[in-house]
Amino acid sequence: MKFAIISFFGDDMEFKLEDEYIELFKLIKVLDLVDSGAEAKQIIAGGYVKRNGEVELRKRAKILKNDIIEIENVKIEVV
Repeated sequence: MKFAIISFFGDDMEFKLEDEYIELFKLIKVLDLVDSGAEAKQIIAGGYVKRNGEVELRKRAKILKNDIIEIENVKIEVV
């Protein structure tokens, strides 16, 4: 899996995805927004993560280019 964070804008991030997709919990973990994959899964299950404006409860949701992920005040644009 290839990916890179390409820029930060305050609490906003752009995440460059070089594969077809990344699973939601892995994206949150890779960006160091949590300490572990288990913690990422907990915040997803708790309804704290939005994908394109809608609450996303699937831990393994396939995040694609052009998706917008929001976790509290952090916004991640997948490019």
